[in-house]
Amino acid sequence: MIWQQLQDQSVDLGWEFYGPVLLIVALIALAVPVWAAIGIGAVIMLFVTDVLPIGLLGESLFDGIDHFALIAVPLFILTGDVLVRTGLSDKLLDVADATTGGFRAGLGTATVLGCGFFACISGSDAAGAAAVGRMTIHKLVAKGYPRPYACALVASGACTGILIPPSIAYIIVGLILGISASTLFLAAAIPGVLIMLSIMVTNIVMNRIHGFEGEKAGFSLTRWRAAVWDGRFALLVPIIILGGIYTGIFTPTEAAAVAVATTIIIGLLQRKLTLADFPKMLVSSAKVNGVILPIIAMSLPLAQTLAALNVPQGFVYTVTSLTEDPIMIKLLMIGILIAAGCVMETTPNIVILSPILLPLAQEIGMNDVQFCIMMITSLGVGFITPPLGLNLFVISGITGESVLKIAARAIPYVIGMLVVVLLLAYVPAISTVFLPDIY
Repeated sequence: MIWQQLQDQSVDLGWEFYGPVLLIVALIALAVPVWAAIGIGAVIMLFVTDVLPIGLLGESLFDGIDHFALIAVPLFILTGDVLVRTGLSDKLLDVADATTGGFRAGLGTATVLGCGFFACISGSDAAGAAAVGRMTIHKLVAKGYPRPYACALVASGACTGILIPPSIAYIIVGLILGISASTLFLAAAIPGVLIMLSIMVTNIVMNRIHGFEGEKAGFSLTRWRAAVWDGRFALLVPIIILGGIYTGIFTPTEAAAVAVATTIIIGLLQRKLTLADFPKMLVSSAKVNGVILPIIAMSLPLAQTLAALNVPQGFVYTVTSLTEDPIMIKLLMIGILIAAGCVMETTPNIVILSPILLPLAQEIGMNDVQFCIMMITSLGVGFITPPLGLNLFVISGITGESVLKIAARAIPYVIGMLVVVLLLAYVPAISTVFLPDIY
């Protein structure tokens, strides 16, 4: 047991550790790009501690991103972009609206379901927030929703982008901790749906209280069949992705490649896509990918330095010295993850925090997969919480609505998501029920 190994071990960390960490925080607060802030901190920490040869930095940068699994990241981003440009995302929202739009609070529920559909394809929350937001916010306002609330609803629904497979976040955490992305996708199926349902239920409750969307037309089977038939090609994409991964036909990376090819072929056959669109799509997807991969590259040397300094072991020792109660330790981990998600993007949080917190989770009996699901879900709450809340800024950017007004309206959704996070922390079966007995 880790605890037995650490009972007589303490890790004394001085300013050679705390200085670079504080510098990273200060640089991020000053709006220095995250990858640059982390890279500067990592280099300084390596130089002053001398725990690893600084000459290995270049090799570490390239080795860190030279992984087959990471190829899925730009491919899923590109799939989401093709989905929007071909109009297939509109078809998915039409199916969602036909499924739930006839009931009370139906348009709001349909919006969240549409975010879930988009998440099954793109694996990105920001892309989902932008795509769904442009198509639904004005409709929600016309239905009677206050504009800030409509923005908060879409921002919250788009959190499913990193929580419902195939999620880029699970690909990254699997790479860092050595866990198969397919295993994490399987484990995340129920938690992802629970998050989506929590957002739907929260919206229904808020509708009951405030009467935003009172009228209901009733469910029409004829309309639903027509929407499903019209959107059959759009629905084919998530079926191919998830079906291929869950049945073992594809790896996540192969599924991403098949998804790109499928969406492009559908777009060309329907004449919604031309060769002139390809440079724009590739440039747009490259810009998003260009934000993610440098952060991963720079975060890995920092993570290796922290490991060489025994920071994870020292953290376990410190926490378990304060309390050995698994309930309190889980609450502490959730608090750390949510706080980190509020001030920093998901990718550096995963690369830096997962190796530090995993030993602590193992010490209190959590298995690796349950920890990963709890971690990503906790970080997902940060997408709708200031000061960084990425989805808040994306929706604010496309609507002009104040970030703080959107954040205030998102508070009920934060509470709903926290309920699911606690369930994942204390009920392991939710994230392991479909996994082999070894978990």
